[in-house]
Amino acid sequence: MPLLRLESVSRDFDVSRPWLNRVLEREPRRYLRAVDRVSLEVERGETLALVGESGCGKSTVARLIVGLYAPTEGRVQFSGRRMQMIFQDPYASLNPRWRVRDIVGEPIKVLGTSQKVEDLLLQVGLAPEDGDKYPHEFSGGQRQRISIARALAGEPDFLVCDEPTSALDVSVQAQILNLMSDLQSRFGLTYLFISHNLAVVSQVADRVGVMYLGRVVELARSGELFARPRHPYTRMLLDAVPDLSMAGKARTPVAGEVPNPLAPPPGCAFNPRCPYANDRCRTEVPQLLDNVACHAVQEGRI
Repeated sequence: MPLLRLESVSRDFDVSRPWLNRVLEREPRRYLRAVDRVSLEVERGETLALVGESGCGKSTVARLIVGLYAPTEGRVQFSGRRMQMIFQDPYASLNPRWRVRDIVGEPIKVLGTSQKVEDLLLQVGLAPEDGDKYPHEFSGGQRQRISIARALAGEPDFLVCDEPTSALDVSVQAQILNLMSDLQSRFGLTYLFISHNLAVVSQVADRVGVMYLGRVVELARSGELFARPRHPYTRMLLDAVPDLSMAGKARTPVAGEVPNPLAPPPGCAFNPRCPYANDRCRTEVPQLLDNVACHAVQEGRI
């Protein structure tokens, strides 16, 4: 049985104008569908990454999983004991008025775990005396280590990592990724890793889900996806990754922009940007079959 299962999960946000404006101008309520019927499974001990451009819904999926949002439709099933979340901005996620020992120790007090603050700080590469300091006294990478220590204090089975390295320098990113890999092997952790950086994802993920405008359009093992991408959107994302071996060769840039989620195009949401789109793509929404949602792939045109 998978540790986590999402069954046709959707999330709508009410983005209507104020009531008086709607009455005077006779406007109906407006809803934005940030996540559209997403189904996923995460096995124990693996790292599943979700990637895509900004606004594709991957961070909303993370918040649905940990319960910060309730799904409008569908169901989230978790068969583990506890889950924790590591946020993108390590400074914004830490209380600036608390000392580090209080930040890391709060889950221990609330959940009654057997952890010790000093041991947790050592596990993430900090010193026990760092517990007396405040978050502003640390660098960005050190703050993210504090966030990881706080997450481990709750003794989770599952960690949701929402772009945990995107606010850090490249050299510090590598340190944090190595730390997370070491902790995973040491404690048998399971990760959902949210990122827009495919270079990072290639290092950490066992499987990768590619999202576009709220839907999963491709799901594959990491090595398979990077070697043989199937969906046109995945191909465009990989073509945009810097690669010295491609110097001097023609590359296809990611054309166009993500459509307005309040008025998505009919059919496949990617069809305005897709070089393989036909009339069916413009009228019929592709379903995720054989782990890819693309009419052109399913029809053998690419």
